[in-house]
Amino acid sequence: MKFRRARKSNRGRIEIIPMIDVMFFLLATFMLASLSMQRIDGVPLDLPQGRARQMPNDRPVTLSIDRANAVYIDRQRVTLDQVASVVSRLLPPDHGVMMAADAQASHGVVVQAMLAARKGGAEHFFVAVHRE
Repeated sequence: MKFRRARKSNRGRIEIIPMIDVMFFLLATFMLASLSMQRIDGVPLDLPQGRARQMPNDRPVTLSIDRANAVYIDRQRVTLDQVASVVSRLLPPDHGVMMAADAQASHGVVVQAMLAARKGGAEHFFVAVHRE
């Protein structure tokens, strides 16, 4: 005697629409997270407000000037006389220097640091600002 099952057994189905929704959510999440992961090797500063393009993916040499007009290159404190030699040693060819100056820093010190970096071989400067 052969017994029949009371219920028919259906094969499992993979629903594609919820999987697409999850994938788009993950894509958007990772895109937004990656936008906020800019790496600037500088000292903590109160940057001025402004609009700026996204910086390139390569890691530039960061020239920072704090509110006490102290000059730093990649978190290492240097004098204005040392800026040219340190920049020439650290800067790869065809790369720019990230300028990060505190809003209270003296304009003259910022200009002197940029001129010293130019003597060290810097041709392109990126200016770090706090996004509006």
